[in-house]
Amino acid sequence: MVKSHGIMYLENRQSLLEVNVTNKNDVIQKLGQPHSKSLKEKNTWIYIERTKTKGKIYSLGKNVLVNNNVLVVKFNSYGILEEKLFYNKNNMKDYKFAKEETENLTKRGSFLQSFLSSLRQKMRTNAPKVDQ
Repeated sequence: MVKSHGIMYLENRQSLLEVNVTNKNDVIQKLGQPHSKSLKEKNTWIYIERTKTKGKIYSLGKNVLVNNNVLVVKFNSYGILEEKLFYNKNNMKDYKFAKEETENLTKRGSFLQSFLSSLRQKMRTNAPKVDQ
């Protein structure tokens, strides 16, 4: 049993896209609407293909990843394809992620402190009001 998610045959379809020739409308016609668009760069689109199948008996029927393809296309300000990056499950391991980490500025107390604070708040809301 094969389970697919995303655009089928993404690797073959991406070969139809030509840098400095293809425009946004051509990409939509060949690949459809993108799965995601970059938050920082509105002209960067992301397409995904993921295919899993049941493994052999010796792997106890676990799902086996057949395809895990990602296509990133970037357009210039005129809507012409400027760059396309294709990653499959083999070369995706070569991708380098930033090593910087964002420090969490919020300070959380212990579980006991948060529990007691919550309990105190509930007691105050449920307490009867005294009229003077």
